[in-house]
Amino acid sequence: MPIEETVYFDTTNLIEGRTAKLTYKGALATAGAEEIYVHYGFGLLWENVQEAKLTKVADNTFEAEIALMASDSINFCFRDANNNWDNNETHNYSMPIAKEEVTVAKVETVAIDVPKLKKSYIIAKKIRIGFYKVITFLPKLFSGDLKRKVKE
Repeated sequence: MPIEETVYFDTTNLIEGRTAKLTYKGALATAGAEEIYVHYGFGLLWENVQEAKLTKVADNTFEAEIALMASDSINFCFRDANNNWDNNETHNYSMPIAKEEVTVAKVETVAIDVPKLKKSYIIAKKIRIGFYKVITFLPKLFSGDLKRKVKE
């Protein structure tokens, strides 16, 4: 996301908790500085101020990875080893930081319709069980196995 053509990040949205690559091709780089540092802080009051050395990746081009903290914005400016500053003509550079979007999936409980047994099936089952009991009971009845054995 370009702030201007000489200062930009590698992503369109800066998101808290992630890192972003900052590229600098500004006045200090074009003036021939060999070491450039980014001085940055978070929020309107520049909280958690830090400084990181940019790595020279090409002529007049420097880069650094910056860890984005939980805040609404990042404010930054640049300096070289001789303490010459590029602070966007006293306005400093500033970019908004977005919150991490979290999606929550709603889980629904679905009742499964279990088909009820038909009455005819239940009646047929009861008849079969009753018939089985009668068939197993009759031989015992006629053989005399059902009589109690009395001890003499």
